[in-house]
Amino acid sequence: MENFKASGTYTKQAHVDIPEGLYEEEHGREGFFGRVSHLYHENPPVNWTNIDGDLKPQNLPPLFNHEDLQEKYQSILKNNDCILNLATFKNSFEHFYRNADHDELFFIHDGSGTLETSYGHVPFKKGDYIVMPRGTTYTLKVTSPVKLLKVESRSEFEEPSRGILGPNALYDQTTKFIPEFGLGTDQDKDEYKVIIKRNGKDTTVTYPFNPLDVKGWKGSVYPWKISIYDYCPIMSHRYHIPPSGHTTFVAKNFVVCSFVERPLEDEKHKVLKVPFYHSNIDFDEVLFYHQGDFFSRDNIDPGALTFHPQGIHHGPHPKAFEAGNKKEYTDEYAVMIDTRYPLEATDWFKKVENKDYWKSWM
Repeated sequence: MENFKASGTYTKQAHVDIPEGLYEEEHGREGFFGRVSHLYHENPPVNWTNIDGDLKPQNLPPLFNHEDLQEKYQSILKNNDCILNLATFKNSFEHFYRNADHDELFFIHDGSGTLETSYGHVPFKKGDYIVMPRGTTYTLKVTSPVKLLKVESRSEFEEPSRGILGPNALYDQTTKFIPEFGLGTDQDKDEYKVIIKRNGKDTTVTYPFNPLDVKGWKGSVYPWKISIYDYCPIMSHRYHIPPSGHTTFVAKNFVVCSFVERPLEDEKHKVLKVPFYHSNIDFDEVLFYHQGDFFSRDNIDPGALTFHPQGIHHGPHPKAFEAGNKKEYTDEYAVMIDTRYPLEATDWFKKVENKDYWKSWM
């Protein structure tokens, strides 16, 4: 059992009625799932004047029109558990694909189309999450230009436990789309190529028939999708829910969370409306900004991405506190990936990042 202690000036309830002139920091373990303390500073812990080293907060501006993202994936952040990629596809795949290294999670930032898989067809549109089990053969058919974030995982993507909230919390199971069997639509070619990724290398296998030739299936391994617009956030008018409360997918050593539109906390109860300053010492944090008004961040547009490494504080930009006081509702949508082990920015990320992002708190 946790052994809580307290000393000096502190609040009766975390994130509520913070003493005038003080700034709350949440020092949490295990990505907000573990033990936690709250510290009350005289100065915001992000009021730095310089950062010399690897822990600078990093930012990618919206880059889906960048030439390096056209018709191919560009890896941006990775560790031994996952790889994060961005891509824009204006054309359908000419080949089929199978990932033998990773399970895949697609988030459709914009556009529409269909993933034709060996289990059947998965139509998708803006805001959809699609889970693709490792070893599934599929191809991408584009209806309108597709901009997407893809997370590759060494482990399976599973749903979080609902606990005392019950099975209908977060999203009802009937909101999940499960494909019914269906053959591949291309049936008039002389050959069909399947690109298989294994140990980071590609092998091409050629068939004289469409490899999506399954006439039926059964079991518990299959692609499925849900929409971020169907996600029902956990809320409290008297307490600011930590990011872990918005967990949508759980994998080994990382989670994927969804931030969606919701009423803000009640001002009459003196609840902090913006994300609290935190030193999430055990997890790296990545935020992909999908849609809406991101009032806790200055100069962040849809399609942008931020990366805050474990070990350095992060939290709202200075103007967010005043902006939050005037708002009763947030209309922002974002995808968060929190990783247990440090992520490494790729060379491409370092080349195109906004190198002055860390100064935005100054």
